[in-house]
Amino acid sequence: MPCVLASIASRRHRSGMTETCRPRRSVLYVPASNDKALAKIPSLACDAVIIDLEDAVAPADKVFAREKLADIFAHRANLRCEMVVRINPLSSEWGAKDLLAAASCEPDAILLPKVDTPRDVLEAGDVLDDNFSPHAVKLWAMIETPKALLNIGPIAELGRDPASRLGCFVAGTNDLVKDTGILATPDRRYLTPWLMQLVLAARAGGLDLLDGVFNDFRDLEAFARECTEAAAMGFDGKSLIHPAQIDAANRAFAPTAEAVAEARAVRDAFALAENAGRQVIALNGKMLERLHLAQAEKLLAKAASGT
Repeated sequence: MPCVLASIASRRHRSGMTETCRPRRSVLYVPASNDKALAKIPSLACDAVIIDLEDAVAPADKVFAREKLADIFAHRANLRCEMVVRINPLSSEWGAKDLLAAASCEPDAILLPKVDTPRDVLEAGDVLDDNFSPHAVKLWAMIETPKALLNIGPIAELGRDPASRLGCFVAGTNDLVKDTGILATPDRRYLTPWLMQLVLAARAGGLDLLDGVFNDFRDLEAFARECTEAAAMGFDGKSLIHPAQIDAANRAFAPTAEAVAEARAVRDAFALAENAGRQVIALNGKMLERLHLAQAEKLLAKAASGT
């Protein structure tokens, strides 16, 4: 850990890039090797697409899928959604070349699978810093192993350092279930403590957070319930495996009309001349602090960018 902290410290002098607030309610995995699925991307209403080189691509097709990235991103101007690439683990035979190929396409972010420690993020960032413009591409981290959960605090702390590039956590719930041996129940009772741990860590690190996939894409009613529960837990959105899941995710993770109206009232109250410079004000019988203004402004920004 000391050497990791030293690596972080050495980055502090580098200037960061402020990331525009954008919704990540619905984030769809699309295999890089599936031409039919790729062709549908321009018509989808999801907030982001993850071009997948990892789980959705067979070993025999890994190189072929990587070589297709340039063609996929050549048509990016026609896309309104955020574009992310999930590479293979850097420890695999494909990972290093995946990272360089993905970064050369200038996606919005690169999703790192099997992140166990801060070093996994820092090493990927070092490769990008050595070969590409600083901070042009963000990094997302899959949290999907017991070791990652044990190290979640130090990993999340990287989010406060712009030079680390880390911007988002993605819960890998299927792998967590497999690796821990817990029983997968519809209410996710055994997963919930770890999911809440992820929420706490992400918020402490200033990171966005995506819930794991729901495997039965035909059961949209159960999927919608899980989205509603995840939104109540504090997740920003959900990773998806099928376009049929997009609408339910967008509804569940969008601010309600009531929440937007309340946020506007908070913002307008702090904007009054009589409240200029005040740290605490009263609104409709409630005491509000500047932190409530920050929350309101963030909600309004997400609501505006999601319309």
